[in-house]
Amino acid sequence: MLAALELVRFSSIGFGTTPPVLGGPAHSEMKTQRATITDVARQAGVSKATVSAVINDSPSVKGSTRDRVLAAIDVLNYRPTQVTRTTARKTKCIGLLIKEIDNPYYAEVVLGARAHANQQGYTLLVVSSEGEYDSERRAVELLQAKDVEGLIATPVLDEHADLSHFFELKRRNFPFVLLEEVRGVPASLVDVDNRDASRKAVEYLIRQGHTRIVHFAGPRYSMHSEERLDGVRRACSASHLIFHDDDAIEAGAHLADGYRAALACFRKRTGAARPTAVTCYNDLVAIGVCRALHELGIRIPDDVSVIGFDDIPLLEYLPVRLTTVRMPKAAMGEVAAQMLIRHIESRTVIPPQKLLLEAELVTRESTRALEGAITPPPSTREKRLPTSTAGSGRAARR
Repeated sequence: MLAALELVRFSSIGFGTTPPVLGGPAHSEMKTQRATITDVARQAGVSKATVSAVINDSPSVKGSTRDRVLAAIDVLNYRPTQVTRTTARKTKCIGLLIKEIDNPYYAEVVLGARAHANQQGYTLLVVSSEGEYDSERRAVELLQAKDVEGLIATPVLDEHADLSHFFELKRRNFPFVLLEEVRGVPASLVDVDNRDASRKAVEYLIRQGHTRIVHFAGPRYSMHSEERLDGVRRACSASHLIFHDDDAIEAGAHLADGYRAALACFRKRTGAARPTAVTCYNDLVAIGVCRALHELGIRIPDDVSVIGFDDIPLLEYLPVRLTTVRMPKAAMGEVAAQMLIRHIESRTVIPPQKLLLEAELVTRESTRALEGAITPPPSTREKRLPTSTAGSGRAARR
C-alpha cells in the first residue's frame, strides 16, 4: 500500500548515522500487558461483539449500552487494535506534528518518516502548530479525531506551555514519540545530543583563535534552543573565555529573526567590541545573520566567522557556503516512525525508549582561523567539505 502525505497548517491565526534496527536485545525491556477487548466487555457487562460495535460506531447499539462501554474503555485505558477497527477504517494512519511549516529542516524529517510509514502501509498526516501551544493542543485533538494510530511530535515548550494533552495521551496509552524531550513526560524520544554538538562547534571556533564569540539563540518554545545555548556556555567554561549573558542574543527560528538580531548586534558592537565569530540556533537564523553582515559591509569569513545548525540543502547555494552542524534529519524521522509503529503494533505496552543519533560539524567557507591560531586536523566528527561541490538539490539521507 502506498502511503499518502497530507499537510495541514494549524495556527491560531489562520553528527549522521545509519538508523539502528529497533526491537533487538538492546530494546527488550519489561513490558506491561495492555487491556483487551475481553477486559472491556467484562467491565461493561456486555459481549465482545457489542464492544466492537461501539468502537466501530455501529448505530445498532443503544445509547445507555454505548455509554457503559465507553466508560469501561476510559477506565481501562483501552486502545483498540487495527483488527478491532478494520470494519470502520481500512487505512492505517500516523501523525507528525511539527512546529514551523516554512522551516526546511522539517522537510527531511517528514521524508524520513514517510519512507518508513510507506513501507509499513501507513498514511502520514503532517500538522504544524506554528510554535503556539494552543494550536498544538488543538492539533493533537484534530489528529485524534481523524483516528490516527499514533503521533510523532516536536512539542512547543516554554514557561507558558500547557502540556496536559501529552500527559493525557500517556494516560490513555496512546502511542507517541517525541523529537524533542518534554521534562516529566515519560515518552519515547529520538533526538541528538544538542549540548554536545553545540559545544563542539564552539570549541572549533576557539581552536581557530576566536575569543569574541556570540550566540544567536532560538525561540523560547524550543528545548533545543536551551540545549544549544547551554552547549555554548559549556565550551566557553572549559576554555579561557568568559561567556557573558549579553553574548546570548535572542533571535528566533526564521530568516528575519537572524537578520534583525544581527543588525542590532553589529551596529552596537563595533571596533574592538565586535565579535569575530557567531554561532546560530539554526541555518535559517545564520542565513539572516549573513544577509545583515553583508549589508553592514562586514565580510564573511574575513571579519566574522559564522556557524549554523541543521545543514539544510539551501546552504550549498549560498555565495559563501555555511559551516554548520549536520543533523541526521531523515534518519530521525525514519527511526521515530519505526519506533512509533512498533509501539502501535505491539500487544503490550512498551516502556519509553530514548535514542540519540549523532550530529557532525561540517566545515565550509564561512569560518576561518585567525592569525596565530594553532588548528589541529579535523576530528572524525569535523568534516571538511571541498570548496567546489555540485549541489545535490537535497541533502543526502542518512
